[in-house]
Amino acid sequence: MRFLAYFLPIMPFITAYAEEVSDTASVERLKEVVVTASLPTVATIPAQTLKGKELQRLNSNTIADALRYFSGVQVKDYGGVGGIKTVNIRSMGSHHTGVVYDGIELGNAQNGQIDLGQFSLDNIEGISLYNGQKSEILQPAKDFGTAGSIYIRTRSPHFDSNDSFHFRGKVRTGSFDLINPSVLAEVKLSEHVNASLSTEWVNSSGKYKFRYRRLNTNGEVAYDTTATRQNGDINALRTEANVNGSFATGQWHVKVYNYISNRGIPGAIVNNVWRRGERLKDSNSFAQGSYRLTSGKFSTLNNIKYAFYRTHYVNNDDKQIKIDNTYRQQEVYFSSANQYSLFPWWHVSAAYDFMWNSLDADIRGFAKPDRFTNMVSVATALDFKRFKFQGSVLGTFIHDVLKGRSSQNNKQAFSPAVFVSYILTKGLSVRAFVKQSFRMPTFNDLYYADMGNSSLDPERVTQYNIGLMFNRRTEKFVNEMRFSADVYYNNVTDKIIAYPKGQQFRWTMLNLGKVDIKGMDLSALINVNPIKDLSVTLRGQYTFQRAIDVTNPSDSYYRDQIPYVPRHSWSVVVNLSWKDWNLNYSYIYVGERYNQQENIRSNYTRPWYTSDISASRDFRFNRTSFRVLAEVNNVFSRDYDVILNYPMPKRNYRLTLSIEI
Repeated sequence: MRFLAYFLPIMPFITAYAEEVSDTASVERLKEVVVTASLPTVATIPAQTLKGKELQRLNSNTIADALRYFSGVQVKDYGGVGGIKTVNIRSMGSHHTGVVYDGIELGNAQNGQIDLGQFSLDNIEGISLYNGQKSEILQPAKDFGTAGSIYIRTRSPHFDSNDSFHFRGKVRTGSFDLINPSVLAEVKLSEHVNASLSTEWVNSSGKYKFRYRRLNTNGEVAYDTTATRQNGDINALRTEANVNGSFATGQWHVKVYNYISNRGIPGAIVNNVWRRGERLKDSNSFAQGSYRLTSGKFSTLNNIKYAFYRTHYVNNDDKQIKIDNTYRQQEVYFSSANQYSLFPWWHVSAAYDFMWNSLDADIRGFAKPDRFTNMVSVATALDFKRFKFQGSVLGTFIHDVLKGRSSQNNKQAFSPAVFVSYILTKGLSVRAFVKQSFRMPTFNDLYYADMGNSSLDPERVTQYNIGLMFNRRTEKFVNEMRFSADVYYNNVTDKIIAYPKGQQFRWTMLNLGKVDIKGMDLSALINVNPIKDLSVTLRGQYTFQRAIDVTNPSDSYYRDQIPYVPRHSWSVVVNLSWKDWNLNYSYIYVGERYNQQENIRSNYTRPWYTSDISASRDFRFNRTSFRVLAEVNNVFSRDYDVILNYPMPKRNYRLTLSIEI
């Protein structure tokens, strides 16, 4: 397969010259001194980022919890420790959001849903969110295909000359009978090779108090009940091992990951009836490796991955059809990306990805689809000091085969993208982009007997964005100031919508047709040091979205807001650090929404908001560090639903003890 190529920048430099110095007694000419210093780095495609201590301070147990503090993000949370959690960026749906774990995207060809509740923060170093795509052209072709991406980076060991072993242990307990220990061990195998092992166990009854209150269409109270949420228990074990290596011109990385769980799925509460018959057993494993090499003007990045997911779903609810099915999903993935520097200011790249997905189930007459995906990308990037440009084109070629059947499903699409940024003055820059995205319906969308729709069309998105960013650091009272503002328009055609169909594990699928999404994202951060040893950080995000269905003027829901997308949402985080003490307060608000296509009173879902607070104290004895962290979530014990009829916990508590050597 032939590749074309396109390009990336290098950081510019400025030169300063020493002035001539005069003296009243004599004049001496000094030799010229040349000092080179990098201009402030401004990425062509800036990211929202949480990392290090800032990430650990949040009242977050999973990656999904942390993502709530990014602007433009909606997290669907079905409640409790074991509840499924998915994320979607700028109302385009979770299928348009790529989740990249240590350089390789996570996949789920069965339903396209990445349950971020399965990934802990205990070994995470940083989370970044990109609208459009990452600000690099040396990346897999697949990474050029998503409308937005979340990059998750696990902790990389760093050793001093005298260190060869690190250990960190945590024990977390709290509401819902939570027991959550975790261990991270890092070892230095040689000067250029290190390894780490991270494991975590989560066990919880998932029981919590909630209030269920519903009104009739005339405004009268239909139900008002206080009860305990059932069937939200979880017993899960996550284990992952990493080996990292480096050499003079590159680096390599190998990861093995396994997650097993047995959990209940707390069903929807409808007409004052508690459904609690669903159980889910997961066994998700993958092994992946990456190799990166730079030789002169040429760089290459190669990735390989094998994944096997086994899902056992049982529904014993007396009011529903009894189900006991096992699904087995496999994925083989290979990627080769290559970059060449034509000039210091002009880079080009080309990448090829191959992916095979299969799905099998112990269901009579199951389609047993195989999907073969080939992706080819070419990209270019230019850097003229103040002005930066990045352009790319992705070709996607998909071939579906159904075992034992003659039917096939072939699709292809080309997805171009253009990004530009310009530095107006020191610390202030403007950026804009236009991008098209394409996503094939999942196996469940197309082929599942009870819910599949083989006539579904692929979903396409065109994104337009223009934004402004200000970022300045000083050594004064105000240590850091950061502000960004983006306005955007997304045009979605043949949008595929998934609705819960009485059972959380299953969905009903349909093409909405055309959706217009207009929005604005604002984010700001300020850090001040009013007195010695005291640091105060204020972080805030605001999102406005008008996501409306514009398919058919004769529809009753024409120009209505699409389900579960609020017009307004925002969050505020305040952190105070003084010596070894840390205090953190966070507030999240999600505005009114509608749970069905028609924006009528019976489909209205109230706004929800919650406040969380935490305090921690660090101790150190010789080379051993200790931390005690106490958290109170939903401080004011608000009753709310993220998804209708899936009530969230009221006030709850967590206590964490950790030791690090």
